[in-house]
Amino acid sequence: MDSRSSILLIEDDEGDALLVREELADVPQAPAIEWVRSLADAVGPLSRGVRCVLLDLGLPDADGGLSTLRAVRELAPEAAVLVLTGQDDEHLGIRALGEGAQDYLVKGAVDGRLLTRAIRYAIERRRADQAALQLREAQLQARENARLERGLLPSPLISDPRLSVLTGYRPGRRSAVLGGDFFDAVELPGGVVRAVIGDVSGHSVDEAALGACLRIAWRTLTLAGSEPAQLLGTLEQMLLHERHDDDVFATLCMLEIAADRRRVRMYLAGHPLPILVDEQGVRLIAGATHPPVGLSLDPEWPSVTIEPQGEWSMLLYTDGLVEGRVGRGSERLGAERLVELVREHVRHHAQPLIDTLIERVAALCAGELTDDIAALWLTSSA
Repeated sequence: MDSRSSILLIEDDEGDALLVREELADVPQAPAIEWVRSLADAVGPLSRGVRCVLLDLGLPDADGGLSTLRAVRELAPEAAVLVLTGQDDEHLGIRALGEGAQDYLVKGAVDGRLLTRAIRYAIERRRADQAALQLREAQLQARENARLERGLLPSPLISDPRLSVLTGYRPGRRSAVLGGDFFDAVELPGGVVRAVIGDVSGHSVDEAALGACLRIAWRTLTLAGSEPAQLLGTLEQMLLHERHDDDVFATLCMLEIAADRRRVRMYLAGHPLPILVDEQGVRLIAGATHPPVGLSLDPEWPSVTIEPQGEWSMLLYTDGLVEGRVGRGSERLGAERLVELVREHVRHHAQPLIDTLIERVAALCAGELTDDIAALWLTSSA
């Protein structure tokens, strides 16, 4: 602690204030102190920021006692607070510790060196308290993220060795928590496989929780044998009831893969087009699309049937994979450039890895992926 340290003394008694300042004046490199007589006079310095407050609890314009301490902590929540007490109310100092003060001092009972050390220790204790609080918050957020991740990013329920599913997820640079991107894949009795990928608009815990609800509902309805149009309609009704804001919506792409793996039925709801890799090459698969879930109550859910040639793979992804900016301008990566990346990747890898592809995209965007990315890579060897 050097002489530039900001220490605020709030003391209405001029004699006691003079005593504190004289005690510190005898200490080499003692911290500079600003003195005010009342809580009202302290509002300005506290709002500008101080490292430590020396506080007399008996101020004339305060309610007295611990309410004065609470007022100071509210005005300067990051500052360390040293409470000044008289000889006959030391118990009040002890109570102040329970209210968040870092220490208390009995007026006239300490010299300059002890006062300087007390200030230094109070600042360090406050810093340690803040670090511990940040650690607890990080741990709570990590546990919350883990719970959300289990809901958003499950293990696919696929037993057919002819069909493999690779998954990938990367949070956006600005996301404090998981976003609303979700995916799933389930094999039904008889061999039909359904896969889905979706993206809830927005980036907060609310959107992540809604995405987890939609994903769990999708798996439940799939395992219950709901037909695709009925399933998607029910998901839309659920989103309308569960969303926290009328502007929230979700895009999704759902596949229904026949048991012989030769036909794929695709449903799109405002979602980026998937990429198909088969004997005919690498290309985007377009089809009739329904508006994003939550923006329209159209009961019709159009679909397109795809018949891949030979062994095939299909990439499903959320828009974070194609919306990153390339270079310093406003140009986006885009779906067509993603097709080129997949084509190049397929030439060099027998089994493309989602994580590697995401890293390639991040490299092209200089690592500035601001949106979350979720991806599914399905490969049929039938």
